[in-house]
Amino acid sequence: MAKRKTDNKSQPGRLRIVAGNWRSRLLEIADVPGLRPTSLRIRETLFNWLAPRIPGTRCLDLFAGTGALGLEALSRGAASCDFVEKSSIAAATLRSNIAALKAESASVHVTTAEEYLRQAHGKTFDLVFLDPPFAAEMLPEICRLLAAGGLLAEDARVYIEEDRQQPALELPDKWQVLKSKTAGNVRYSLLTNSKQE
Repeated sequence: MAKRKTDNKSQPGRLRIVAGNWRSRLLEIADVPGLRPTSLRIRETLFNWLAPRIPGTRCLDLFAGTGALGLEALSRGAASCDFVEKSSIAAATLRSNIAALKAESASVHVTTAEEYLRQAHGKTFDLVFLDPPFAAEMLPEICRLLAAGGLLAEDARVYIEEDRQQPALELPDKWQVLKSKTAGNVRYSLLTNSKQE
């Protein structure tokens, strides 16, 4: 069972938005076994990488959990975010947090990531967050579905978190790593779905 990541700047059981319209807002974390919110330090680094691209982006938080990544993006000016979470308990807490923030451009889907990707016809996303349970080893199939399903806008960005002890993910054709770092047992990377010149 994965343990929650913690940071010294958020209260236990609470999640803090780093920056943007909802900066420093504290949000509830559902009491769900294995829930592993992305740490504040990693979120700061990720959104520094993404800063120029966030305003107006259409986001997909595919293993939403607490919704930390998608909510951070909305706080910083993303146009919309679809949150996908299979746990009804985590999804209910996420909906409560969204309501508290009055985040009208957020929508929550209670289903598996695979099922959502197979049914999300006609949608395209500029930014996708992938932070699945490490033990599930789901990233190769999820990336394949994303690449094959026409869900990514041209020159989209895909963020992944994975166990740093595992071999690096084999990427779909034309995808490449733009940035990658490690923190504790986590390797986190920012990818693009188009070759950069």
